[in-house]
Amino acid sequence: MGGLAELARTHGGMEGPALAHLHRLLASWGPMADLCFADLLLFVPLAGSEGSSFVVVGQVRPTTNQTVYRSDFVGAEVGADDRPAVAQAFATGEMTEGEITLPGEVDSIQVLAVPVRWDGSVVAVCSRESTPALGRQPGELERTYVSVFHRFAAMIADGTFPFAVEDTEVEEAPRVGDGALVLDGAGRVVYASPNAVSALHRLGVHVNAEGERLSDLGLEEVVVRTAFAIGGPVTEEIERGDEITVLLRCLPLLEGGKATGGLLLLRDISELRRRDRMLVSLDATIREIHHRVKNNLQTISSLLRLQGRRLTSLEAKGAIEESVRRIRSIALVHETLSREGGGDVPFNDIVRPLVRTVEESLVSPERPVRFEVVGDSGKLPARVATPLAVVLTELLQNAADHAFPVPVPVPVPVPVPGATEGPAGDGSQVEAGRASPSSSTTTASAWCSGWSTTASGCRPASPSIRPRDWGCRSCAAW
Repeated sequence: MGGLAELARTHGGMEGPALAHLHRLLASWGPMADLCFADLLLFVPLAGSEGSSFVVVGQVRPTTNQTVYRSDFVGAEVGADDRPAVAQAFATGEMTEGEITLPGEVDSIQVLAVPVRWDGSVVAVCSRESTPALGRQPGELERTYVSVFHRFAAMIADGTFPFAVEDTEVEEAPRVGDGALVLDGAGRVVYASPNAVSALHRLGVHVNAEGERLSDLGLEEVVVRTAFAIGGPVTEEIERGDEITVLLRCLPLLEGGKATGGLLLLRDISELRRRDRMLVSLDATIREIHHRVKNNLQTISSLLRLQGRRLTSLEAKGAIEESVRRIRSIALVHETLSREGGGDVPFNDIVRPLVRTVEESLVSPERPVRFEVVGDSGKLPARVATPLAVVLTELLQNAADHAFPVPVPVPVPVPVPGATEGPAGDGSQVEAGRASPSSSTTTASAWCSGWSTTASGCRPASPSIRPRDWGCRSCAAW
């Protein structure tokens, strides 16, 4: 079983703007289920069925009432005989009521099938399904909510809901059960739910809100005016001091493209914002700790370098340099953690400066080794990144020391032109720029015998001297 996009493409052959319209409907139909106290199911016709078969691509349960179905129907295929109201609503484009009885169920289920219209065509059917309320008269809250639901259902049927311009709904977006104010076309409160009254009390409003505007209650009504003006939902937070935060979300009720009322949802998110502030403070503290650890490690590294300059033993200097490199690798991890939020760090941000550090300390003109970082190592937790940085430093150091050792001059016998056995006629040879012990008086001029010295180096003095046979070791010309 896949999501809406996969089911709509594979079963219904639906793509493009119509599919995006259904995505917006699923993202915003939670309050609709709360208002009608019932489960909502979204049916898409199977490709080529001409509305005789459907697949369920979405299901939502109310938070204001118990659910009718304990099972999940998403991905299930049904026929017109199983859901006659759905098939009729799809065929006629009108809202249709009916009843169904599912296998294994005793009570019948009341169905209100609402056609979902996009660009003048019916592309799906939204079905409200609930058990009949027997022997009980609905109260004012239930009657008000159901009437508002019918207004939203009419908007679904004419294609104005879901809204074409949908704002980004946050995770803590309010539901109807958190608190709801029903507004008329002028923005006055027609009905306030008990939870909405409690939220208003948290904001310091203790008067009867019905018949009043938000501005009359001492609240800013920008959220209502903006929602009515743009014909789309608007979300805003209202704060009272550092302790109280209430989230407002206004959904306009449209008729003929004009706002004739609205549903204002309220949710007290004071505790959520308090925890957010605590997390931000904790994150700042952790970053500061990492920053101070990095500074302390850099101080230790500087002290070791100062101590290393006073040493004369090459072995001791090498040990100090290795310790400095290891400390700097650990400091790089803490420096990255001081900039990044959370406990994970992008390891590439550690590898690159680590490689530069190794290049600066190990690479020299006699050993022109070049390091290159290829690929992305992703994010690693700090407990893994710290030892891995030290290990990487050791590996880079070993690679530079053992795979690319500093070249040592090797004695190379070089015959001197004009001599049968050597420059002195006694079998002496020039070795790697030095005369052999048997001819300690041989100088650079003797080595260049048969060559002419110019400003740019030594050149053969006679065309009969071939460069491949002779060479000048004093100036490295060959």
